[in-house]
Amino acid sequence: MKFFKYHALGNDYLVLDPQDWPSPLSPLQIRVICHRNFGIGSDGILLGPLPSDQARFALRIFNPDGSEAEKSGNGLRIFSRYLWDRQRVKDEEFDIETPGGVVRSRVLDGGKTVRVEMGQVSFQSDQIPVTGPSREVINEEIVAGGRTFAYCAATIGNPHCVIPLPEISAELARKYGPLLETDIRFPKRTNVQFLKVLDRKNIQIEIWERGAGYTLASGSSSSAAAAVAHKLGHCDPSIIVHMPGGEISIEIGAGFSILMTGPVTKVSEGTISEEIFAIPD
Repeated sequence: MKFFKYHALGNDYLVLDPQDWPSPLSPLQIRVICHRNFGIGSDGILLGPLPSDQARFALRIFNPDGSEAEKSGNGLRIFSRYLWDRQRVKDEEFDIETPGGVVRSRVLDGGKTVRVEMGQVSFQSDQIPVTGPSREVINEEIVAGGRTFAYCAATIGNPHCVIPLPEISAELARKYGPLLETDIRFPKRTNVQFLKVLDRKNIQIEIWERGAGYTLASGSSSSAAAAVAHKLGHCDPSIIVHMPGGEISIEIGAGFSILMTGPVTKVSEGTISEEIFAIPD
């Protein structure tokens, strides 16, 4: 049972090729594999390449709690680099189908950088989804842990709750992130970004990721937060997103289409022992 481990700005994933696995992954197996003490340790699992009628490759993305994610920007960059390393792609653009939509990717700089056309951001409540009447969810109030925040909701194939603040911190994300993730108005839960606008071309975010927890970097979070900053009129279309793990470049086009560019680093490859799945008597 082979694995390949990569990180994108400290957000690490394991790539598992279905051809190397004798049976489908169970939620328990996913939780064990991702556990940093009892398994390999990662922020998620990328299962692919899978067959697709819509794209050259298909990909499934699993969170460390065993749940499935619709889309992951960092995961897509990592999976693209894996395909490049395995000589499944070269320098051409190629499509990847995810449950959150089809994206177009290209590996640059000898594998060190990947650019992904992430799709379009929507602020419509019924697409995100957010409960209540159909509307753009912009500057609405939400209460968590006794504190009231103004938030914007967005989707780029997966749900996001973006909270602009004058100051942000990891402690803030760890305290309020899990409360906001599971707020009743988000029927599919949500990713949470605490956003600080630095200037017209730079923003800073702290991230609480649905199903994963506090995260050093996120491509879809960068896309959503940059789109919100632009939607609110605080930033130009070209934005550098600063995170604890590093920086991602976001270009916002017509209809809030997103072009994301960021680094990928290969960490290791090896085999997973079946022994880690043994349940004690």
